[in-house]
Amino acid sequence: MAAHISRRLRHGAATTAVAAVAMAALTASQAPGFAGEHHKEKERDAASELTSPPAGDAISGDSSYYTDLPPLRSPKKSDLPRRSPSTNQPGGQGGGADSGIPATVLDAYQRAESSVARDRAQCHLPWELLAGIGRVESGQARGGAVDQDGTTLSPILGPVLDGNGFARITDTDGGAYDGDSTHDRAVGPMQFIPSTWATWGRDGNGDGERNPNNIYDAALAAANFLCSNNRDLAIKADLDRAILGYNQSTEYLNTVLSWFEYYKNGTHEVPDGTGTLPKGDGPGARNTGKRPGSGADERERPGRGQSNQRPGGHTPSTPPAETERPTAPSTPSTPPKPSKPRPNPDGPTTPPTTTPPTTPPTTPPTTPPTTPPPTTTPPKPQPAKVISHVGAREFTAVEGASFETSPQIKVADAKGKALSAVRVAFEIRGTTEAEFYGLTKKVTVFTRADGTAKAPKLIAGKKTGTFTIRATIVGQAEGAVDFTAKVQPRPEPTPTADALTRADEQPLTAKPEAAFTDPIVVRATHQGKAAANVPLTATMITSDKDATANDKGPYFKDAQDKPVRTLTGLKTDAKGQLTLPEIFTDGTKGTFLLRLTTTDGTTLDLTLTVD
Repeated sequence: MAAHISRRLRHGAATTAVAAVAMAALTASQAPGFAGEHHKEKERDAASELTSPPAGDAISGDSSYYTDLPPLRSPKKSDLPRRSPSTNQPGGQGGGADSGIPATVLDAYQRAESSVARDRAQCHLPWELLAGIGRVESGQARGGAVDQDGTTLSPILGPVLDGNGFARITDTDGGAYDGDSTHDRAVGPMQFIPSTWATWGRDGNGDGERNPNNIYDAALAAANFLCSNNRDLAIKADLDRAILGYNQSTEYLNTVLSWFEYYKNGTHEVPDGTGTLPKGDGPGARNTGKRPGSGADERERPGRGQSNQRPGGHTPSTPPAETERPTAPSTPSTPPKPSKPRPNPDGPTTPPTTTPPTTPPTTPPTTPPTTPPPTTTPPKPQPAKVISHVGAREFTAVEGASFETSPQIKVADAKGKALSAVRVAFEIRGTTEAEFYGLTKKVTVFTRADGTAKAPKLIAGKKTGTFTIRATIVGQAEGAVDFTAKVQPRPEPTPTADALTRADEQPLTAKPEAAFTDPIVVRATHQGKAAANVPLTATMITSDKDATANDKGPYFKDAQDKPVRTLTGLKTDAKGQLTLPEIFTDGTKGTFLLRLTTTDGTTLDLTLTVD
C-alpha cells in the first residue's frame, strides 16, 4: 500500500513537495563532479543571486511545461556503452520505461555535449541535463516523433504568449516559426521563443539551416545557452542559474533537476516514436491559462488536481498495475496433492500399479520404412533485408571543402517492398581525413517511409586521395554497399588584373591586304604592380556596343594559317606583359576595334585603322 500511495502522490497534489524532497536529496548527496570542495567558495559568493529567479525574459518565454516527476525508485545504473544499442523493450537494462530516451533524441543530446566539450571545455555540460530539460519541455520531442534528420513530424508549439496567464510577447518572426503573426509561441522540442532562437539558434545536423523544430539544432542551441556567461555547470550555483534562465520558476528548477539526477542514474535507448509521454498539460496540449510557478491557483496549474492530457488531447489511462508493489500470495489451507510419478521408459518392464486398460489396442505398430527418405539440400537463406544504392556512387570534393551531396541507399525486403525505420550505418574507410558532420567516421540513421536513408554531410578534410564509404544494415551481417569518394587538391587561384594598358601610344595602322608591322605590347597590373600569368582573350569586335566577333577587317591566323578573329589562351609573362600575335588585314578599309579581356572582366579596346 505504501508504494501505491507514493506513486499517487507523485502524480497528484504533492508534486511540489516531492520535488523539494528530491532536490534536498540531490543537494545533500553532492553528486560526483557537482559542487565539490574546490567550488564551495564560489558557490557561497553566488548563492545570494539565486534567492529568486533571475529577471528578464526566459529562453522559453516561461511557457507551460510538464510537471511529472520521475519514479521514486531510480533506475539501475546502466552498464551499457555511452551510445547503447537500441532495444524494443522499454524498461529493459538501464531503467524502466521512464528512463528510455528515443534514439535520435539521445544522439542529439550526446552530440551537443561533445560539441560544447570542444568549444566550451570549462562548461562541463552533461547530456543528461539536456535530457532533463527535453523531458520537461516536450516529453523528449513527444516520445521521439522525429524523422531521420531529427525534425519533428509535426510542430511542437507552446501556448500563445498574449499575457493571458503567461508572458506577453508580441510577434518577432512574422509567424515564420510559430505560425502566429500577432504573438510569439515557444517552438520545437526544446521550446525556444522566436526572439531567443534568433540569438541562440544553431545548425546541429549540418544541413545548413537553423531550425528550432529540429532536435539536433535545438539541443545544440540549448547547450550553448546553458554554457553562456562562462558558466561551469559542475558548480551548483551556475547549474541553477542556467536552468532558471530557461524558465524563471523554482518549481521548474526542481523538476528539471529531478529528471537530471534520474537520467544520471541510468538510461537506455528506445526506438524513435516509442518514448514514454508525460502526463499533464504541456507544449501542444490544452493549456490552463496559468503558468506554473506564476502564483496561480494551485488547482489551475498543469498536473495539479485536474484532468491531465497528453499532447494531442488524449487522456492518459490509470498507471499500470505492474508499477505498484505486488502483494504476497496467500498461504493455502490444504497443501496440494503430489502428482503421481511418470513411468521411466528406460526402467524395469514391470507394469505400474495403475489398472491396465481392459481392451488391448487394435492398431498394429507401423512397420518402419526400409528405404530412407531422399535428402535435399536446403536453399541458401536470403537476407531478411536487402540494401541497394540510390543515385550517384562516386563523389568528389576539393580539400578542406564539403561534398555537395551524400551517399544514399534504399532498404527493401526480398520481394522489393520498401522497409522504413531500419537502422543503417555509414562508415568511412581508408586513409583519409574526411569525416561526417559532427567529426565522426561512422554514423547510424533510420530509413524513411520509402525505405531510403541518406548519410549526413561529408567534409573532405585536407588529405587528398580516394576512400570508401560503406553502408550496412545494423544487426545484419549479409549485404553491404560501397561508395567511392575522392578528395582533390584545391586549384591555384587564377591571377587577375585590375588594369590593362598599351606599352606605347603609337597609332595602329596598316594597308589593305597587308599586316600591322609594329608589335602590339599590352601590360597588366594589379593594385599598381605587374600581374604575371594573367589569362587574356583578344576579339575583333563589331563595335564598342556590340562585343560579338566581326566578320570582316583585321584578323589573326590559327595554326593552319586560317583567319580567326578571336584568340584565347593568351597570358602575360613574368613582367605582366603580353605581345600580341601578328595581325593581318583583308581588303576592307575603315576603323576597327580589338578588345582584350581578362577572366575577371577587365578590358582594353585598341583602335585599328586600315587605309
